Amino acid sequence: MIKFNRVVKRFGTRTVLDGISYDLKEGQILFVLGTSGTGKSVMLKCIVGLLRPDEGEIWIDNQEVSRLTEEEYFPVRKKCGMVFQHPALFDSLTIYENVAFGLRRHTRMNESEIRAAVSRALSLVHLEGIENKMPNEISYGMQKRVSLARTVALEPKVLLFDEPTTGLDPVTTNAVNQLIFNLSRELKTTSIVVSHDMHCALDIADRIIVLDKGRIVEDGTPDDLRRSQQPLVRDFLAEVV
Repeated sequence: MIKFNRVVKRFGTRTVLDGISYDLKEGQILFVLGTSGTGKSVMLKCIVGLLRPDEGEIWIDNQEVSRLTEEEYFPVRKKCGMVFQHPALFDSLTIYENVAFGLRRHTRMNESEIRAAVSRALSLVHLEGIENKMPNEISYGMQKRVSLARTVALEPKVLLFDEPTTGLDPVTTNAVNQLIFNLSRELKTTSIVVSHDMHCALDIADRIIVLDKGRIVEDGTPDDLRRSQQPLVRDFLAEVV
């Protein structure tokens, strides 16, 4: 489904991704862990074409995408839904209009179909009945779930999460991670989660990659990671209670 083949990304003289290779199967949940500045978010941006690799190949759905033009990349982006650190909701729009925004812009649904899609998306994140509220009338955690609803309303094949639990309390963090797991299974999406949270990775990931200085230093199942003797992995594991 998603394949990186010796991908290199540089910014000037700084190499952020240094020969990254992995192959993610359809329907899997991949957590990408690492300290700040190790290239985790850059990897996501390369998948959706916001950044292009300097070397190597990126394959999505059996298509090599890293050399596509902007126009050619548009259908690839439609397969991907990205959830950022912050909800980025439109303050002047209701929750309904926020979730409907992408549907109106990127589909030819009529209003009845949009209403049904918004209702389903909010139901998937357990936020029924808040359609007429404004973003400032709900909690930050609920805003994050609305952002997720807005993304899944378009039914992407790939879900990309960039630090989705940043700024959340432990209870809400666990709830969001459980949503990621449930949505991935129910919608049969392939999910990549960039995170610092080893506890959540061990709990819901099918596979975990650990990056350090732009390179993969560990790659395996949660059980593989628990047995790892790699120093950075042991540091992450030490934080798991």
